[in-house]
Amino acid sequence: MALSDIEKNFIYSYSSQLLQQDMLTNQLFGSSKVGQDLRSLVLGEQRRATVFTNPFEQAISGTLRADADTTRQASRNVGEAAAMMGVAYTQMATINDALNDMEDIIDQIDSGELDGTSAVVQADYTALRDKITGAISNADYNGIAVLDSSQWDTNQIDADGNVYIQSSGSGGFNITFHSVDDPSNGVNWSDLDGAALGVDGTRATQLGYVQSLQSEMSAIMELYDGKVDSLQSQETSLQGQAQLLDQAAQARMPSDPDYSLEKLLADLILKNTGTLVDSSG
Repeated sequence: MALSDIEKNFIYSYSSQLLQQDMLTNQLFGSSKVGQDLRSLVLGEQRRATVFTNPFEQAISGTLRADADTTRQASRNVGEAAAMMGVAYTQMATINDALNDMEDIIDQIDSGELDGTSAVVQADYTALRDKITGAISNADYNGIAVLDSSQWDTNQIDADGNVYIQSSGSGGFNITFHSVDDPSNGVNWSDLDGAALGVDGTRATQLGYVQSLQSEMSAIMELYDGKVDSLQSQETSLQGQAQLLDQAAQARMPSDPDYSLEKLLADLILKNTGTLVDSSG
């Protein structure tokens, strides 16, 4: 059976390609350095491959990784600041709850539900005051007093209640706490006294003290609450930035960090000669 022109052309082209491949293989597998490397590649000889790297890509990737680590540490620092503010907020909530309970006691005495001359009632009122002063002195985060100014002026918190937070590689900011151990409205915690509840005049004075302190402490608590939310948001944002920098560093890494001489030679041969069967179509 005679072959068609298309079949003849296919056989000719395929034979020519086989011949070229055979000639190239014989040439490369001679005594040249290229042949030696190719034999090592094909025969699997145990030898140390020469690895090529791109210094520019490596430098950029290293810088990005360093920036990611710095940003991640900044995120942790801001997270610590948020936790510190959270401690202050929680203790301020305790103080405000106690002040509300003190006001309730006075209201119940005025309405006749409680006896202001009762030692038990007066002791309950005084115990609430002591709960407040205890919350102030014990509001502590890793050794940093956040409400008691008598414990300030240290390496961690200055005399004005400022704590420095490193939020980037080049700087940071202060978070500030209020000295609630010494209220700014002129009322001292020691002015709250259960013994004063037995007389109408002094009980009215106690109510004024409590309400004045409620106003100041509530304002401070709300301020801390807002700071906690803001710092937590900043922490999340920094975490996101660190993840983006990690992704950028990975993207700048070579696709094959162990790109050896053998792989380079094999890729060059494939690029210049093609495979036995052209599959690009």
